[in-house]
Amino acid sequence: MKKTFQLFEREGIDYEFVDYKKSKPNEALLKGFLEKVDLEELINKRGTTFRKLSDQEKAQLDGGPDALRLMMENSSMIKRPIIQFPNGELVVGLKEEEILDKVKGLS
Repeated sequence: MKKTFQLFEREGIDYEFVDYKKSKPNEALLKGFLEKVDLEELINKRGTTFRKLSDQEKAQLDGGPDALRLMMENSSMIKRPIIQFPNGELVVGLKEEEILDKVKGLS
């Protein structure tokens, strides 16, 4: 997240930060994300939160209601950053060129 904040500051991009660790995402928000990106893209499988899940829980991450519940309960396994633009587009992860292209497209 630190690099994302630095990018926004350097480029003079206004943003609103929502910390999903402190303010758990709700079902509607996650469903909205999943309308735009695949579940695979939202889950950080390299993180300790995902690795600590049981095999049964990992099997539930198939896109059904259990996947949403697991993400709401274990918000640390959601990749960061998720950048949502005013037009509804998303960028998951720190993809500087894609972020800057989308910002320019909004101008």
